[in-house]
Amino acid sequence: MAFLDSRPVFKGHVLVAPRDHVRTLADLPVAAVGPYFLRVQRLSGVMPAALGCQGTFVAANNVVSQSVPHLHFHVVPRTKGDGLRGFFWPRGRYESDAEAAQYADRLCAALN
Repeated sequence: MAFLDSRPVFKGHVLVAPRDHVRTLADLPVAAVGPYFLRVQRLSGVMPAALGCQGTFVAANNVVSQSVPHLHFHVVPRTKGDGLRGFFWPRGRYESDAEAAQYADRLCAALN
């Protein structure tokens, strides 16, 4: 499953998580690795066209800095000069639920 991060690094920041509970990447069954990463890859691939960004940043934490003990990858829209440096992730908020829904709708349309 995939959903917008409630405190995005940049608007359109999505979390991709397996439905079955898995704490870390090392715990993901081998047979699930390919299908899971295909979803991460697909979302990363459509994000530039859907959101007008130039690329994406894809990352996951395992245990350390993992605020939710369930495997999830961050797919973050990136644009040159966006100010993101290294692994310092300043978090923001959507102005409203309606604005968040607009970002989700754009990504869903691109995936379909």
